[in-house]
Formats: sequence, C-alpha cells, structure tokens
Amino acid sequence: MAGNSEPLSPRAKLAVTAGKAAAAVSRAAGRGSGSVIGGKVALRLDPDLLGRLAQHLDVILVSATNGKTTTTRLIAEALRAAGPVVSNALGANMPAGITSALAGGSDARYGVIEVDEKYLAGVARDTEPKAIALLNLSRDQLDRAAETRMLAEKWREGLTGSKAVVIANADDPLIVWAASSSPNVVWVAAGQEWKDDAWSCPSCGGVLQRPGDDWVCGECGFRRPVPSWALNGDYVLDPHGAAWPIQLQLPGRANKANAATSAAVAATFGVPPQVALERMYQVQAVAGRYDVVTFQERQLRLLLAKNPAGWLETFSLIDPPPTPVILSVNARGADGTDTSWLWDVDYTRLAGHPICLIGDRKLDLAVRLEVAGLDFRVCADVDEAVRISPPGRIEVIANYTAFQDLRRRVGN
Repeated sequence: MAGNSEPLSPRAKLAVTAGKAAAAVSRAAGRGSGSVIGGKVALRLDPDLLGRLAQHLDVILVSATNGKTTTTRLIAEALRAAGPVVSNALGANMPAGITSALAGGSDARYGVIEVDEKYLAGVARDTEPKAIALLNLSRDQLDRAAETRMLAEKWREGLTGSKAVVIANADDPLIVWAASSSPNVVWVAAGQEWKDDAWSCPSCGGVLQRPGDDWVCGECGFRRPVPSWALNGDYVLDPHGAAWPIQLQLPGRANKANAATSAAVAATFGVPPQVALERMYQVQAVAGRYDVVTFQERQLRLLLAKNPAGWLETFSLIDPPPTPVILSVNARGADGTDTSWLWDVDYTRLAGHPICLIGDRKLDLAVRLEVAGLDFRVCADVDEAVRISPPGRIEVIANYTAFQDLRRRVGN
C-alpha cells in the first residue's frame, strides 16, 4: 500500500495545469484526446512530474508486444474492487501519455499503467511500481523497438534489484529471461501461440527443445519455470489448485490468458480470483477493439492486429468462412515503417473467406496474399469494401493507425 504523498510543489501544480490546458486545446481542435501533447507540455515544465504523480499510488505496470491494453483494462476492473483506480485506458503508453493519465488520479489508490516495451525500464525507475506484469515479447516495429532479444536484455537489466512483484508468462522464454533478474516473480502459465521468436535460448543462443508445453535449452539448461498460476481451458488455476471459471465477453484464447495474468496481479493486492474474474466480465470492448458497429447498414466487428503474433491470434477468433473479411494495413510512424513482417503471417488461414484489402499499404498486402494463393479484391476505402462484401457480419482486421482510421470513418 502506497503511503501518503507530499503535496505537489507549485512547479508540479503548474505543470499539471498547463498539461491539462494543452490537452483541452488539442481536443477542441479535433486532434484526438490530447493526452500525449498534454503530457509533453507538463513534462517540459517539470521533468520529474511522472514520479511525483505516482508517489501516492500502488503502481502496476503492464508491458508486452500484444495484449497490454486489454490486460491493463482487466487489471483495472479487478482492482476497483479494492479501491479507486487511475489508468491510461486509451493506450497512450509512453511517458507523456502516462503522465497525462496520472495527472487525473489524485484521489486514486491504484495506478494501472500500460507501458510501451521500449520505455518499461525508465517508467519503472520513475514510478517505483508495486507490481509489473510481463505478457509476451515477439517481433514488432523492428525499425523502432529493436530485436526481441535486445529488448529482453534491456528489461532484464532494468528489473535487476527491482522491489516490484513481477507477474510473468512462464511459457515465453524471452519473458522468463527478462524476469529472471527480479528477486520476486510470480509465474503464470498463460501459453504462447506464436513461437517463431522463441526457438533459440535467450541465455546462451542454443536451440530450445519444446517437449509438449515445456521448453528447455539442451546446452545451458535454461528452462521453463514451474508456474503457480495457470490458464487451463476456460479456468484459471490458482496457487492452491482451485479452478476459477473465466467468463469474458471478450473473444479468444488470448484474452483468457490476459484474464489469468490479471487474476494473478489482483491477488497480489488481496483481491480474490472469483471477485477479480467477475469484474472482468463487465468489459465488452477495449479502446474500440472487438466493438461491433453498424456502417452502411452492415455489421462490422473491429479487430486490431499489429504484428505476426497478433494476426495469428486474431485469425483464431474470427467467424469461419464464408464470413467476409476486410484487411487494412498502414506503415506510418506509430505502426513501424517496415512492412516485411507481412511475410511472417500465415494468411492461408483466411482461405475460403471473401477478402477485401484497404489501407496505405494495401498493395504490399496484395502481393503477400497473391503469393499465398488467396482470392481478394483491392478497394479504394472501407466504403467500397463494405459495399462489395457478400452478406453477413464483416470481420475487419487492421493494424494500429489503420484501426484508428477505421474507427473515425465508421463512427466508433
């Protein structure tokens, strides 16, 4: 439990006020929520503001390549059973966005914060978290975030000597390598569907052996730790062996894994699994993800997939053929400008679906699907794609900025 903080200094109060004003101007100008510009202004006036805003909170940090926004939301819902929560619920997960979120949490007890992978060590240093949840690491935005082994090494160095309880996925070797430098780790068997970034040992570079759900390096002996929490079908198994049912409105196995990790985090703060999981059921969508909207008298389900691991998980939860599918890919700064990752995605899983392609890089995607032997149509925009799609609910899968474009266009 965090102690009472010292009152904010006049400088810090000025920074908070200026940040909120900048955010309000941004919103009025139609430039989004304003959280990033507001945080940048506040941090310019007081570079230590993030730490000052966090000092009265029990801070929980959540980082991963995939699932961090949803898991942050699930943890926040669970912890509201124990007290008020402040969270960067809309996914602004770099220091400026985090600062903006915490500026609105003066009465909160818990700060549940999603953190971009690149900034985890720095944010942990500034906020002195009580818990850190680490879900997965896979290739994503290699032009910005660096290779996964390098990122895991940065996490490992940043967590050395941390006082936080680290709740980590025992099934991801890169996560285990990163978390193993921490003295207090709670291991969760959350699963790992995408394994193409985890065939070599992060400790010595040897080849990992994967007998069943286990993994071990035959050269140095680095291996999967024994988990104390586990996802088992539709249940979370707690450290005492009790099975708690997962009943989510969010679809897919990946979200059950997110719920298992979230239950373990909540238990760290005294919230029982049954209470935590019941509260998670209230979550229907997260920042537009999984929303079903009506556009041109058609139902569209909006799904976000940013990298090969995310696309693989998304393919597993869409309705079967002949459900129509729209795919949209951009390569702007927030997405990563390198689209070579498209060749790592197994698009043959979409065989039998009528497919339309939109987005800035629809022609890159068209080449990839042509090689995969799929039938598709290239469309000018979502309006055309919806108009020519056959009857039925349409599954719309988009990467980050393409997803934001779609939300603006379809009115969500």
